[in-house]
Amino acid sequence: MKICERIAAFRARMAGEGLAAAIVPTADPHASEYMAEHFKTRQWLCGFTGSAGTLVVGREEAALFTDGRYFIQAERQIAGTGVRLMRMGTPGVPSVEDYAAGLCAPGEALGADFALMSADAAQRLGGMMVAQGKSLVDMGDWFDELWVDRPAMPEDKVFLLDLKYAGEPAADRLAKTREVMAAQGAKIHVSNVLDEIAWTLNVRGSDVHCTPVVMSFLMVTESGAVWFVGENKVDGGVRAELAKAGVSIRGYDEIEAALCEIEPGTPVMIDSRKLTARLCDCLKHAQIIEHENPAFRMKAIKNDVELNNLRRAHVKDGVAVTRLMYWLKTEAGKAPMDEVSVEEKLEALRREQGNFLSPSFDTICAYRANAAMMHYHATKDNCAKIDAKGLLLIDSGGQYLEGTTDITRTFAMGEVEHEQKVHFTAVLCGMLNLANAKFLHGCSGVALDILARGPMWDMGIDYRCGTGHGVGYLLSVHEGPNSFRWHKSASRNEDTVLEAGMVTSDEPGIYIEGSHGIRTENEIICRKLEENEYGQFMGFEMLTCVPIDLDAVIPEQMTARQRQWLNEYHAFVRETLMPLLPREEERTWLAHATRAI
Repeated sequence: MKICERIAAFRARMAGEGLAAAIVPTADPHASEYMAEHFKTRQWLCGFTGSAGTLVVGREEAALFTDGRYFIQAERQIAGTGVRLMRMGTPGVPSVEDYAAGLCAPGEALGADFALMSADAAQRLGGMMVAQGKSLVDMGDWFDELWVDRPAMPEDKVFLLDLKYAGEPAADRLAKTREVMAAQGAKIHVSNVLDEIAWTLNVRGSDVHCTPVVMSFLMVTESGAVWFVGENKVDGGVRAELAKAGVSIRGYDEIEAALCEIEPGTPVMIDSRKLTARLCDCLKHAQIIEHENPAFRMKAIKNDVELNNLRRAHVKDGVAVTRLMYWLKTEAGKAPMDEVSVEEKLEALRREQGNFLSPSFDTICAYRANAAMMHYHATKDNCAKIDAKGLLLIDSGGQYLEGTTDITRTFAMGEVEHEQKVHFTAVLCGMLNLANAKFLHGCSGVALDILARGPMWDMGIDYRCGTGHGVGYLLSVHEGPNSFRWHKSASRNEDTVLEAGMVTSDEPGIYIEGSHGIRTENEIICRKLEENEYGQFMGFEMLTCVPIDLDAVIPEQMTARQRQWLNEYHAFVRETLMPLLPREEERTWLAHATRAI
């Protein structure tokens, strides 16, 4: 079926159900950013493959809402489908809710799958519809009928994360959860969030591409816990270990029945911003206690075992990416290469490292103008050949038993225009400014974002995304609540105080449509510095260990302090990686690539 045929079939179903419009989000039942193929219904319906976007379908019109990371990509992918692009955050663009409600006349209904919509979102949108004399209804999942070859639910086996990697047993993490429950007066806590469940139980899987989580739900009680998961995914050894922590197992599809079985009036702690409206409806007889899921902030602060493992993971990753950099710099213009072959080369180098499991997301290997699309992904049928000129941006990462990595480097493949060097140096200065910040405890990412963004703002340039995001431990490459952003939104946690042990990316950039894109990204650990009469001072430790391409740097554009920071960083990279590079020519090249400027 062509996209227009799919939308026509969807509209026919809408008419049959008496709906004036319907919302198709990028969502699964677990509030996930990345999801199993089974749940990529919005992608199937409109053709847009980005990780964030909401499709609204009306009787005569349809619109895709997405953010600045995807404007270029979305415009290309939905061209000719009859779907209108709504560039979120730009003047004159309505909210998804206002647009969807506007497609309905008084007395008409808007449809949404309540198994994919949070209870909080459903309550807010439903209230708005009622106030306008309209209604919001649970339309359920139509895609088993419409999407003939829809992928099945994943069935891969799960595995336990050993204590030498996790640093803390599941029993202790469940105990901490119960402490929060007790403080809130709750007897039961229900979570549907995959990385929070995986962290709590020290389980991992492969149900989501590049994100080692397990499709499941978790119910924690005062004395035990029930894990709702595909039972054929869990072998006897995993069952036995979880049983020691008081965890029993029931089927994935049994969660709704289990919630309906809870005794009326029982105090149940949930986060309605994440738990689905469908599951919350199963708890309408319980006493609901609204509270953030305890694991959300707990897992963001890595313990010492996790931090030491992450340092090892980043050294491994540094070897792989640095060897790729050497290959690019010495073979450009000699060996045939394109965006896909370079991506494959990098993954092969990562696979040589011990305990590598998979990439942590689909690699962004973007040459020249393609790099202006922040989340560009090349395919064999659509990729650029790489020559010995211009800039190549590679944003990539790995999942190791020792943790998750995320790094972006932009490489000068040969001759680079002066303006591009100016932009490259500004981005580098922003990254260094933030990574070397010293600040008092109590600061959030909002307070520090201007350090990274300032060099771009000085030039009258901005980038349409955050400066940094939290990174999980062998979990999602994007993890809250810590981040670096200059503005606040109702759906994020910009007021989160930066705590020692949090790992956050530092990745300013410049994106010039039709010309080039530049991003330089290091991961940094928040740590304590001195404490005195002014309070507890904080700073960051660099985790990422890969050279910055000096061939694109204008030293005179940097302050003396910024040059010192870069030289110190390159000394760290050189001393760390030199003994680990297997070839003499690579070591000789590294000494030059990390030379002091």
